Amino acid sequence: MSSYGRQDSEWVELEEAGRTYLIEVARRGEDTSYTELNRELVERTGLPGFDFSSELGRAAMGHLLYLIVSRDYPDSGFMLSALVHYVGGNEPGPGFYALGKDKGLFHASGDKLAFWVTQLQGIYAAYAR
Repeated sequence: MSSYGRQDSEWVELEEAGRTYLIEVARRGEDTSYTELNRELVERTGLPGFDFSSELGRAAMGHLLYLIVSRDYPDSGFMLSALVHYVGGNEPGPGFYALGKDKGLFHASGDKLAFWVTQLQGIYAAYAR
């Protein structure tokens, strides 16, 4: 089966590489951009990167972050995707808040900044060395 033009085996590889990279970022107490994550995925897996100029490419990256959070959340208790933001920006995309809402962690009437900061602090603490 495939989704977003990728086979299941590719998603498994991308999820593992993405989660590993984001944990490394968290251990350093840093954050990263969608562009940097994309570059790391290409380097670590040899698979084609996501094309952010297309809606499909952006949605595919969102799907990957959903997979990573779904796998990591039971271990960390926080959304690892909090570390990922737009280049030149300082907060995650709307998919981050939508996923938080789906998980019952964030409410549409809530303070986005406070939610994001809580998730960042939690991830940093969960993966601190």
